[in-house]
Amino acid sequence: MDNNSNKTKVIISDRQKVIKIPTGIRLLIRRCCNAVLQLEKIPGSCEVSVSFVDGDEIRRLNSKFRGKDYPTDVLSFPLGVDGNYDVNPATNAKQLGDIVLCVPIAVEQAKKYGHSLQREIGYLTVHSMLHLLGYDHEQGGIEAVRMREKEETVMVSLGLPRNGSYVPESDDEL
Repeated sequence: MDNNSNKTKVIISDRQKVIKIPTGIRLLIRRCCNAVLQLEKIPGSCEVSVSFVDGDEIRRLNSKFRGKDYPTDVLSFPLGVDGNYDVNPATNAKQLGDIVLCVPIAVEQAKKYGHSLQREIGYLTVHSMLHLLGYDHEQGGIEAVRMREKEETVMVSLGLPRNGSYVPESDDEL
């Protein structure tokens, strides 16, 4: 096991009652977080918070923080700017931020794209970790392409590559 995995603390909380979180999902999330940190060569200890929520909660957060009054699959709340993070004085770990994942939407998307819930939650975690590290796809262009390439690199390294049915039908889905 690499040193980074021993130094990364992933705090996972289930704040929804809609869907039982399958066995192994928490370990998968930790593996995804560690794989992104390893790919990005982030030194030292890190802390990340991951929360499972329902559609109502993610809609409320999306409206409050992004001005978008609809549910979404995942939200990222980075605590750092340009690679500078607050440090937890008790652990000396960089506090990367919070990931809020909507489990019912992840279930819907897994069905829509024809892959497992594990792959969907893994992808959403990797996607959000990259946001916590400063990557952004909102403007499209080269930044979006770089982010997608990094996502796929991590997913393949974890044994969760895209299957044929996961190819977006239009650029709007990127």
